[in-house]
Amino acid sequence: MFRLPSQNSAAPSAEPLDIAALLGTTAWSRLPAAVQRRFARAHHDTTYAGTLALACSPLGRCFSFLTRTLGGPLPGVQSEGVPAQVRVYSNGRGGVVWERHLHLPGRAAAHTVRSTKQAGAGTTLIERTQGGLAMELDVFEEGGALVFRSRRYFLALGGWRLPIPTVLTPGVCRVEHRDEGQGQFRFTLSMVHPWWGRTFHQTGMFADPKEDQA
Repeated sequence: MFRLPSQNSAAPSAEPLDIAALLGTTAWSRLPAAVQRRFARAHHDTTYAGTLALACSPLGRCFSFLTRTLGGPLPGVQSEGVPAQVRVYSNGRGGVVWERHLHLPGRAAAHTVRSTKQAGAGTTLIERTQGGLAMELDVFEEGGALVFRSRRYFLALGGWRLPIPTVLTPGVCRVEHRDEGQGQFRFTLSMVHPWWGRTFHQTGMFADPKEDQA
């Protein structure tokens, strides 16, 4: 078990998350201007609306069930055209909150998943869900898209983190944000287990309200 700086103990004046600094000038410059704005330092409170196609394997459904006590970050459903809203805002302590509202079929209330990205060691990020499941992430540019890829998982317990063996996780998580022009971008998430292959896949198009108003 390793010590992790607690978000609760961070000073209100903590520096905002700076994705550009983590990427470096050359990689950041290869991203479209719209992507640079969406991931700029000191992100303004913005809500993106779109639809998602959700898929998971039988093993993925097991992980979904087991993580319900951790805020249910992985919906174990298969469905097309799921309405979704994603609110992105600063937590005022150096982190950026991603709050996802998924309107899953057959459910009256939206399924809400909330996670916070904050600077990690070196050029890495830490992303923690509301229930304490967390990942250490690399962030990089690939073919004009912004990509986040997990290095390892752990449970955040107060100011400590408990590593989770890779075989007991849904697998390597890869999230891609790709601008499609005309105020649209594609979000794609995949998780691939080292033994059992793909456990989760989510992809969909979202509208940028900033560009809609331009």
